[in-house]
Parts: sequence; C-alpha cells; structure tokens
Amino acid sequence: MTEASEKTEPGVRTRPVSACLFGVPGAHLNLGVGALRAATLGGLLAREPGAEVTVFDDGWGQRAGHTFVAGRPVPIALAGARHSRRYHRPESYLNMRISAALGGLGNAGLARIDAADVVLDVSGGDSFSDIYGEHRFRTVAWPKRLALLRRRPLVLLPQTYGPFRSARLRAEAAVLVRGARTAWARDPESFAALADLLGPDLDPRRHREGVDVAFALEPRVPDEPAYQRLTGWFEAEPGPVAGINVSGLMSRPEGRVQFGLAGDTSEVANRLCERLLEQSDTRVIIVPHVLTPNGADDDRVASERLYAALAPRYGDRIALAPSGLDPHQSKWVIAHTSWFCGMRMHATIAALSSAVPAAVVAYSDKARGVFASVGQRRHVADARRLPDDALLDVLWTSWTGRAETAAELAIRTPAAVGRASAQMDEFVTLARAERDRRAPTEVR
Repeated sequence: MTEASEKTEPGVRTRPVSACLFGVPGAHLNLGVGALRAATLGGLLAREPGAEVTVFDDGWGQRAGHTFVAGRPVPIALAGARHSRRYHRPESYLNMRISAALGGLGNAGLARIDAADVVLDVSGGDSFSDIYGEHRFRTVAWPKRLALLRRRPLVLLPQTYGPFRSARLRAEAAVLVRGARTAWARDPESFAALADLLGPDLDPRRHREGVDVAFALEPRVPDEPAYQRLTGWFEAEPGPVAGINVSGLMSRPEGRVQFGLAGDTSEVANRLCERLLEQSDTRVIIVPHVLTPNGADDDRVASERLYAALAPRYGDRIALAPSGLDPHQSKWVIAHTSWFCGMRMHATIAALSSAVPAAVVAYSDKARGVFASVGQRRHVADARRLPDDALLDVLWTSWTGRAETAAELAIRTPAAVGRASAQMDEFVTLARAERDRRAPTEVR
C-alpha cells in the first residue's frame, strides 16, 4: 500500500499516478540514454508501484514494454514519437500538433499526454542544445512544446542547458524552460547555464540544481552465460582491474574534426592499455556503451579493434564485455573495476555512482560539471585541448592516484546518490499533487 492510499477513506481508493517520459530515444542502443530511462522509471515505480507510465521512444505505434525495479521486470507502456517527415503517421510530432488543434483526432500519443499527471523530460541528458544541429534541437523541443500546449505539468529532469550557437533557438529554449513547472540542472555548471538562460525569470523554487538521475541506477547481474564468464574472469587473479570505454564517435576521423579534437583518442586508448598491462598484476576490460550496428559511432567496433590489437600479446589479461548487456548490467561490470576510463560520460557516471575512481576523455564541457559534482574535476581529460601525450599523462595520474580518489568517493558518492533519491521524491510528490488536484479518488 502506498503512502497516498493509506490516507484515503474506506471504500475509496487513490487513482494511480499517470506519467509520460520523453527524451530517451534509442535507449536500447545508447546505454547512457538507457541509464537515464531506467533510473527514472525505477525511481518512480519504486515509489508509486501502481503508476501508469508511458515512455515515448523512437519506435512505431503503441506497445507493451518493461523496466526493472529492484531487479524485477515491471510492465510499462511504449509509444512512438518522432520528428518525422511522415506527417500522416500519428507518431509524428507535427501530426500530434495538428491533432491537438483539431480536438485530438484520436491520436493515441496525444491522448497519453493529456491523461498524464506529469510529463517528465530528460532531453537525453545533454541534448537540449543546438550543437548537434537544428534537427536534433527540434526533436528535443517538440515534447516540451506539446506538454505546454496541452497544459500538462512539464518537469525537466536534471540535464544540461545549451550551449546554443543560434540566438533564435536559444530564445525558443528559454520560452520552453520558463513554461516548465520545474526545471533541474544536473551539476553546478549546468545550473549556471540554466540561470543564464532564464535571466530575471529564475525562480529558486522551480529552478533547481540536482544530480544526473543515473546516479540512482541500480546495478543488475548479467544473464547467463555472461554472468559466469564475467565472474570467472574477475575472480581469476587478485590484481587490480582497469576498465576502459572507447567511443566510436570520437574514434572516427569525422568525429575528431566535428569536435575539434587535438589528437587521436584511439591511439591514446591503445597506449593507455599497453601501459596498464605492462604492470604484471593489472588486467583490463573494455566496456562498450553505445551499440549501433552498422552505425558510424558504434563503440563495439572500436572496442573490438582495440581488443584485437592487444589480445595476441596479453591473452586473458585483456577482456571485452559481452554483447547484450542492459544499462543495469553494464553498471554491474563497471562497478567491479578498480578504476575506469570512459569516453562516454554515462559510462563514467556508472563508475562514479559505484564509488569507482574514474577519468573521462571529454569532447565537450558537459563532463566537467558532472565530475565536479562529486569533487572529481581534476580527472577530466579534455581531448579538444590536450595532445596525445598530455592526455595520456592525465589518465595515468588518475590511475596511479586511484586509492586517494576511492577514499574521496567513499564519502562523496553516497551523498550524490542520496541527492538523486531526494530529487526523485520531489518529482513523485509533484505528480501525486497533480493527480489529487485532477481526480483524487475512484469509488470501489
């Protein structure tokens, strides 16, 4: 029985909270986005077990799905939503907008928004920006526009805001943020950007600094036979295990040009692993975090290339995490390392939130704020400014100082996880209040 249901009179029951979640497309391919989705749903459903939750993804139509709460699968609803030129499709945001203007027209996705007590939107954690192009910005902005159009309480979950190159798109973003019931930033630097975006409209009651929701993601053991293989490998030797995540996005020449990288991150990853493995008691496991088959930014391809270069010389001391891990299971793997180096930020959040010392090879400013939120800013290696040797030096210093970092995280990580839990309490309290305002009870 929930706290809310305990307060109702005999013969009356509280209607379940209804919520929509936007900003997590491709969660099955990008484990960082998957971590945001899983942590949000897990936190909501742990507090409101009967909640009716719809996740808007990049699929088609209305479907049944599931998420994990305390390691057990829990059903949720999935609904397609796309910034698509197939305007005739009900999943198209423009179709939803036209349907709204014409009274709904039976658009199922729009109906789910209308039924929601709260619309949660995480913008992929870092996509409420125009640095990825205007099309991506439009994809991220559409759900916010629809929630405000339908007068549903919009909660912008902890995320980054900007940067914006276009004054026009920045102004549009500011309008959307001002219209939200509440907007959270995921670190001090993100909050400063939020404050700058809002200007004199900043309201400390509505506009808050929090932590990335993935800090609250629960680890889950991998399925068999991967679990036996991984536990056997982790337990085979007593020495430290270094984890590394190589980014397919940063590894390809186009990515290096796009983000203005100073050197070759693939070469740095190779040299780092070689240097680690030269220490006779150290082993290395490679953990992909974005899996896009046939995609140019697929981590798996870059990971397999790195593994193939090292395995002939180092044998079983180098391992590659198995395919098919979900965000919970990937976090379980990362939590078993002694130190972790990531090129995908949410791979490093999986480490930091497990109190594992970590360094990040960064291609933007977003990692700096997240690492600063747990006192680890010195472990950010900016690949835009540091050539290969300097980049490697930062990573090596992070590795050799891991004992001191572990002591720091033993204090800072529980505090960050506690903040993630407290902010989820606030999101659920808001949803319950809106539920009670709209239709508090049902007669049995």
